[in-house]
Amino acid sequence: MSAPLAALRRWVEWAVPATPQERAAALWSFAYFFALLAGYYVLRPLRDQMGIAGGVRNLPWLFTATFVTLVVAQPLYGALVAKLPRARFIPIVYHFFVANLALFWLFLTLHVGAVIVARVFFVWVSVFSLFAVAVFWSFMADLFTAEQGKRLFGFIGAGGTAGGLLGPVITIFLSVPLGPVNLLIAAAVLLELAVFCVHRLERAATVPAGTQAPARAEPQRVGGSAFAALPELLRSPYLLGVGGWVSLLSFCATIVYFEQANIVSATVHGAGAQTRIFAGIDLAVGLLSLATQVFATGQLLKRFGTGIAAGALPAVYVVGFAALALAPTLAVVVTLQVTQRWMNFAIANPARQVFFTVMGREEKYKAKNLIDVVIYRGSDALYGWVFDSLQGLGLKLGAIALCAWPMAAGWLLLSAALGRTQERRAALMDADAAQGEAEQGEYA
Repeated sequence: MSAPLAALRRWVEWAVPATPQERAAALWSFAYFFALLAGYYVLRPLRDQMGIAGGVRNLPWLFTATFVTLVVAQPLYGALVAKLPRARFIPIVYHFFVANLALFWLFLTLHVGAVIVARVFFVWVSVFSLFAVAVFWSFMADLFTAEQGKRLFGFIGAGGTAGGLLGPVITIFLSVPLGPVNLLIAAAVLLELAVFCVHRLERAATVPAGTQAPARAEPQRVGGSAFAALPELLRSPYLLGVGGWVSLLSFCATIVYFEQANIVSATVHGAGAQTRIFAGIDLAVGLLSLATQVFATGQLLKRFGTGIAAGALPAVYVVGFAALALAPTLAVVVTLQVTQRWMNFAIANPARQVFFTVMGREEKYKAKNLIDVVIYRGSDALYGWVFDSLQGLGLKLGAIALCAWPMAAGWLLLSAALGRTQERRAALMDADAAQGEAEQGEYA
């Protein structure tokens, strides 16, 4: 083995503390998330620019349209999950999104209903980002245990962050020579690469008899009802708590997004300059997140647990809203946007995904999707109108940030409570698994 390859192997073994079988699954998961988020981040700056082009005052309507679309799509996805094994329904979801991109490229190339298509595209990207990422993390929660998740989710998340770095670079350097519309083709190719990784990951998760499984290979289709997600959510205080955590995440992120949109619209003029700011934010978030995920996330989750890790994000908002209340300027809102997204991707989101590893399979795919997609975007729509109403009452941007501060503080307390519950559930699952192994040994 050459020296560079040997060095790379040593680095991978250090960065991914796992068995060889676990490491293979983690590397394919890394590649899957890399391709998925690279495709999304090619599209994200285009979406944000189209949102401003359609008028900042129209953003609450676009958020509401996104929520309505998700409500319609949720039971269709639930039916797909119930009837097909994950090795089939996950590729179908991504192939569907690729077909959508082909239609958008055709309409925009032919200049058919440009204004309407731009608004539909804004809604579609919002739907795609939630569904595609929610499906990915459902898959991860189904494959890996809570203990494996603490060790590996940081590294796996780094794949998405690395893809998030590539996406803005593609957009920045190719949007002028190729034209923004043709970037849709690049995004479609990246999604198809993600599907290839899904197939390879399923093979990595299915190991020969007698070897240590890297993860939980799928035993059967999920089954159940297409409408099972809501009853599962309502009868579980833990799921309701996670749903509340996601709703508060949406609240704080929506307030910052609208403050950013208003401040950028008022201080930065020209679609090109605005798009470059949004892409620059994405690039900064990617660099910070990647370094943290590779070198610190796994160690932080193992040492401090999911409660403290998940609470790092609301702690950022507690400080950030206070700063915005004092100085609602471009520098402050950009700093807050970069910091909160960095902390979300690098620390809080891996912790939140570990929350789901202690649930049943139907909860992981159906209730999790309801929380991560419908509740999240429904909260976006609701809080978009809350922001609009506060402005209608005459509140300035600084006053709105001050109103949001208590919500961030409550979110911080909820993070600690969920972390304690997750640790208790994980301990019970480990005890049950140990007892099951002992009983099998007695029968053997």
